Amino acid sequence: MQTHSWLLLLFSLPAGKKTERVSVWRRLKKSGAIQLTTSTYVLPDRPPLYELFQWLAKQIRDYSGEATLIRAQEIEGLTNEKLIQSFNSAREAEYGEVTTALRRLMQRARKKSDSGEALEKLKKQFRIIREVDFFDAPRGQEAEVLLRRVEESRPTAKSAAPVKLALKRFQGRTWVTRPRPEIDRVGSAWLIRRSSTKKRSSSSRRSLRRCAMRCRSIFPKVNSLTKVRTARSKPS
Repeated sequence: MQTHSWLLLLFSLPAGKKTERVSVWRRLKKSGAIQLTTSTYVLPDRPPLYELFQWLAKQIRDYSGEATLIRAQEIEGLTNEKLIQSFNSAREAEYGEVTTALRRLMQRARKKSDSGEALEKLKKQFRIIREVDFFDAPRGQEAEVLLRRVEESRPTAKSAAPVKLALKRFQGRTWVTRPRPEIDRVGSAWLIRRSSTKKRSSSSRRSLRRCAMRCRSIFPKVNSLTKVRTARSKPS
């Protein structure tokens, strides 16, 4: 039979320290500690948990309270098996909330409702419980399997095919640009000239000419718009 060592935190706070009392209670609940009496909590004796109880004891003293941290091999009236069962019962109740929510989520998923955000919250909740599941509560495996089933049952988003543009829609148009075009607009001019239309209006020719002039000022080595795509000089 495996023996366990336990950490007991005994503390008291002044009656007027209600906010501080709630703060300590929340921290104890988050740690996975089991309440033995009104002001006595227990955790397995493990280095990270020992440091946590040390920190809480100091915090309680800073709140003008009293705190005592005890290491014990045995607790009178409570066998190791009973203590482990107490921890597992607490975790199984928490796992039960997750599994119930997951089953509801599966039902909504069948109706094609968006469940992504809810699933992420449940995954986070499951991970938090798992971190304080010190003795591997049986219901944890059930929750993990159900979580995997919900993830696998969700429809995967298919990658959308690239939209093909009809070239005819862009032919015979008047293309303009603002004065002093930057490199992206110069590149657009090259694309228009190369791929869109051969018959350009006078306005588009003037726009392209302005782009070409701006292009030469940005890329001194470029002599024509058709070379914009290969130019790598830095803007002046």
